[in-house]
Amino acid sequence: MDDDALTIIDERTESSYDVPLLDGGALRAMDLRKIKTRSEDFGLMSYDPAFMNTASCRSAITFIDGDKGILRYRGYPIEELAEKCGFLEVAYLILFGELPTAQELDAWVRDITRHTMLHETTKKFLEGFSLQAHPMGMFISTVAALSTIYPDARNVLNPESRQLQVRRLIGKVPTIAAYTYRHSLGYPYVYPDNELSYSANFMNMLWRMVEPRYQANPVIARALDVLFILHADHEQNCSTNTMRAVGSSQADPFVCTAAAAAALSGPLHGGANEQVLKMLDEIGSKDRVPAYVDKVKAGHGKLMGFGHRVYKNYDPRARIIKQTADSVFKITGGNPKLEIALELERVALEDEYFVSRKLYPNVDFYSGIIYQAMGIPTEMFTVMFAIPRTVGWLAQWQEMIEDPEQKIARPRQIYVGHGKREFVSIEKRSSHAVAA
Repeated sequence: MDDDALTIIDERTESSYDVPLLDGGALRAMDLRKIKTRSEDFGLMSYDPAFMNTASCRSAITFIDGDKGILRYRGYPIEELAEKCGFLEVAYLILFGELPTAQELDAWVRDITRHTMLHETTKKFLEGFSLQAHPMGMFISTVAALSTIYPDARNVLNPESRQLQVRRLIGKVPTIAAYTYRHSLGYPYVYPDNELSYSANFMNMLWRMVEPRYQANPVIARALDVLFILHADHEQNCSTNTMRAVGSSQADPFVCTAAAAAALSGPLHGGANEQVLKMLDEIGSKDRVPAYVDKVKAGHGKLMGFGHRVYKNYDPRARIIKQTADSVFKITGGNPKLEIALELERVALEDEYFVSRKLYPNVDFYSGIIYQAMGIPTEMFTVMFAIPRTVGWLAQWQEMIEDPEQKIARPRQIYVGHGKREFVSIEKRSSHAVAA
């Protein structure tokens, strides 16, 4: 047998099948279809709820080794990128595969900056939301509405059109995000200031009041840049899978991004850092950490911000974000939640219960504390997540569009319902309980 193949013996028929392995360890699910008991059979399928062990694509963007705690964008360790690069520099890398030269970066930044303004009709669309509307709902709806402003975005098979929409979306999502925040406060919208950096301009649109020119604190702006870098892409997570699935129908990137953001809005995905803050509020003080840990070990509650579907080691982003928190708190002042978080991390990582289960802090454990220290309300957290993740979504979307193996997403199912039934006329039907 070839080293790059797997032999499968079907004991039902005593038949043997050689199945080639792809990229050293994956078999194509369609190769299972040839394993049948009769020629007219459908063949074998794999059953994998939540894609726990199914690869839906081949990608060259993000590499994760969860057991070793490794995250790389296009081969570059996340630690180096967060230390040495700005967000738009990393965005260029994620989208185009290589770090830009100084000249390429200047042109790229100019391109993005040209697209930060929103069409005035989009502003009126935002003004239609109530003051109580959730910022993420406004963000999702407004991103989708851009599809009507830019009908040329439907030309998804045109490379030039795709590149234009990429620049439009990366330029506009911070503006939309800032407008959702100011709308919820009843404040007037602040136009972008194209003399500022990507992160500093976002701060300007969030927080500028009556001053003639907003002066962004460089430490906070750099912290935002780092947070954006850490959240830019993360392989085939729920929202990225949604971006690819919707995009596989050749829908335009604005509605695809809105769909991905909708997936991100759930508490099990983008809302996890908000759950961390709720947990820290429940603990209340540093001295109550041991009792809370004991309660979790007894099966009452969870350690929010610990553990990850992929990482079975310390999330490398959590290490970086912990360092970023120190710089932010030097500007904003101490935060009792940080003291509780540090004590909780210390206690948990010394406890065999959590270590044996590989429950280490993830990126959500500290990000919410930092955002809160900056003055960003918890309902804005998923919107903050969506700004940088738009870059990853677009890179994954581009890769999917250009992949000749990709077709419209259409999973199979295992039907477990009734067989063929005889129709019963309405006067002869008996009543039955219906779930509320």
